[in-house]
Amino acid sequence: MGRDVGCSRVALIVEDDKELRALAVALLEETDLRVVEASSAEEALQCLNYLAGEVAFLFADVRLPCLMSGVDLARTVRLKWPWIRTVLTSDTPLEEELDKALRHVRFMPKPWRPLELLMEAERSAEASRYEAIMSHPDTEVVGTFWAQSQQSPIASSEAFTREHVDGRQHRGAPRCR
Repeated sequence: MGRDVGCSRVALIVEDDKELRALAVALLEETDLRVVEASSAEEALQCLNYLAGEVAFLFADVRLPCLMSGVDLARTVRLKWPWIRTVLTSDTPLEEELDKALRHVRFMPKPWRPLELLMEAERSAEASRYEAIMSHPDTEVVGTFWAQSQQSPIASSEAFTREHVDGRQHRGAPRCR
């Protein structure tokens, strides 16, 4: 499944502690990310199988109920959906559990600070917006025009002026004769 950058971006919160999950959800609802929550890694994978193209941010506890841990979830996400920015959280140190597959996964110790979580979510949203802009077909047109203008700045600027400015009247500006 590829990434559909046209859809709204999603933050997926995976935490078995209801109060912490509710706090994270409440905080992230203040961002421009749509928030989805799960209480286990298995539940999160079900969400990801359906929403992965929209997910920009995954915030998961390391210690989760059922068979998969947050580390297992992060490893799976990194391999299947590498564009998803992932942050793991735990009240115990994690260094020995991380491996090369998780070198891009951030770790936030508990108790985490609300501002730190908001900043991570905003970085994810910003990266997702940037990717959406860069993958838009019009970005290539602008880039092509820029590349052509670098070959002959005078000719290109004259062509651009003739094409886009000459003959157009600016609102509120006096017309030159």
